[in-house]
Amino acid sequence: MTTGGASDAQTVSRRAIIVVLDGVGCGAAPDTAAYGDTGSDTIGNVARAVGGLHLPNLQRLGLGNLTSIAGVAPVAEPTGAWGTMLPRSAGKDSTTGHWEIAGLHLEQPFPTYPHGFPPEVLAAFSAATGRGVLANTVASGTAVITDFAEAQQQSGSWIVYTSADSVFQIAAHEEWIPLEELYRACEIARALLVAPHDVSRVIARPFVGTPGAWRRTANRRDYSIQPPGTTLLDALALAGIPRAGVGKVDDLFAGRALTSRHTVDNAEGIDALLEWLSGPTRGFCFGNLVDFDQLFGHRNDVQGFQGALEAFDRALPRLLAALREDDLLFLTADHGNDPTTPSTDHARERVPVLVAGARVRGGSVGERDTFSDLGATVAEWFGLSWRGHGTSFLTSLLAS
Repeated sequence: MTTGGASDAQTVSRRAIIVVLDGVGCGAAPDTAAYGDTGSDTIGNVARAVGGLHLPNLQRLGLGNLTSIAGVAPVAEPTGAWGTMLPRSAGKDSTTGHWEIAGLHLEQPFPTYPHGFPPEVLAAFSAATGRGVLANTVASGTAVITDFAEAQQQSGSWIVYTSADSVFQIAAHEEWIPLEELYRACEIARALLVAPHDVSRVIARPFVGTPGAWRRTANRRDYSIQPPGTTLLDALALAGIPRAGVGKVDDLFAGRALTSRHTVDNAEGIDALLEWLSGPTRGFCFGNLVDFDQLFGHRNDVQGFQGALEAFDRALPRLLAALREDDLLFLTADHGNDPTTPSTDHARERVPVLVAGARVRGGSVGERDTFSDLGATVAEWFGLSWRGHGTSFLTSLLAS
């Protein structure tokens, strides 16, 4: 599969890497109010709340040119291409955002359960796994463990909970319920949760500890629903282009056409991205850095969010230095998660897109009509005819 202009010889050594800064939105989308997120502007509000962010490396790429960010002024000659992308799929969760980047649009959002799951769903899950169920509530992961861990020790029941996202989360202490049994229970739940209860993800949430000192471990696993159509990853696989992931990306695509190296935090994720950049002679890498969202956005931790942004900025020169002549590095997000608002949930926001590489000319790629334009651009870079629901902006970011 090729597009007009890009021959096999021209694309054979090309690489592309998308790094999703999970939850780092950059302002309202046209339908933000319809999602109850009026006032959300994740990176802009964080910057204002702390009196300005120090992000000199992102600033040089053009971050301050795409939106108003205290401490990050526009630059006259950015070293990267910059723009914003609007969400078009229904929903504001990680699966929806990543699928849209990869070319899929959802007409209906995944189901959510603000009052817990229906009794028939839990009864089927309990019968299939042989254990009872505790909680069945909307809760933060740390709070639900505090409230129900001792009851789990006594009863051997699963702690099942959800959030504003479309998730069926199962928490279990690793010393009371073996990890493999927890994972098997998630697989059972995934098989049971079909329409109309086809949640986006089933998530294993293992923890350890004692009363007053519970802590979640790094053994989380996500079990996503299968993408309902062809994605960028499928198109790359069909063309024989190698694919790799960093973080939870393979879980979000139900393991289809991608295997990820799972990481415990942003620092390990960046190391994994650097390791990939030092290796393959060709191919695509799709990475997710989740700390912004998981540790700080959901906990309304403004200073933590600031620290994560500035830590990524300090690491960015290492990523840029690892790029080869035929590499494109895309930095973006999948939704917002504004820690300055009363909500602890995701926010419907536009997202940034910054592009770096030796072939990239500094300048704007505009406001893109959908996240899918990014997937379409990567596809064209590799010479594919597939575009999904997007329109490539490759010609507007490459130097002639």
